[in-house]
Amino acid sequence: MNDWNEQTVLAAAFGIVTLILLIWNLALSLQLGKLTRKYQRLVGDTGVQKLDEVIQAIHAHLAKLDKTQQDHEGALQKHERRLTLMKGNVGVHRFNAFSDTGSDLSFSIAIVNEEEDGVVLTGLYSREQTYLYAKPIAKGQSAYMLSQEEKKAISLALQRE
Repeated sequence: MNDWNEQTVLAAAFGIVTLILLIWNLALSLQLGKLTRKYQRLVGDTGVQKLDEVIQAIHAHLAKLDKTQQDHEGALQKHERRLTLMKGNVGVHRFNAFSDTGSDLSFSIAIVNEEEDGVVLTGLYSREQTYLYAKPIAKGQSAYMLSQEEKKAISLALQRE
C-alpha cells in the first residue's frame, strides 16, 4: 500500500504542477492576445506586417511633413515681408489752406507701409484754382520739404491701432 501512496502522491504532485502550468499558460495566452491586439492597432491599415517597416514608413512620412512645413514657413515669411512693404496705412488730414475759403477743402493724404515708405498727396483748394502735389516718402522723410499738414497726415498713417 506504500507504493500506492507514493504513486498517488506523485500523481497528485504531477496534477498540481500540470494545473499550475495550465493556469500559467492561460495567463500567458491572455497577455499574448492583448499584445496582438495592440500590435494590430499599431500596424493599423498600413498594409505592412513588420513593425520595423511601419516605423520606417512613419519616419519617411514625418520627413515629408517636415519639408512641407519648412516650405510653408518660407512662403509665410515671404508673404509677411511683402505685406510689410505694401502701402496700406493711410492718413488723411483736412485743413483750410487759404483764409478766403470758408471750409477745410484742402487735404493731405499719406499712404505708407510699416517701414514708413510711400507717398503723400496734398491738394490745395482756393476759389480760383486747385493744386495737387505728390511727394515720395522714404523712412518717414522726403527729399522735398514737407508741410505741417503733410507731416500730420504721415503721423496719422503711422499710428498703430
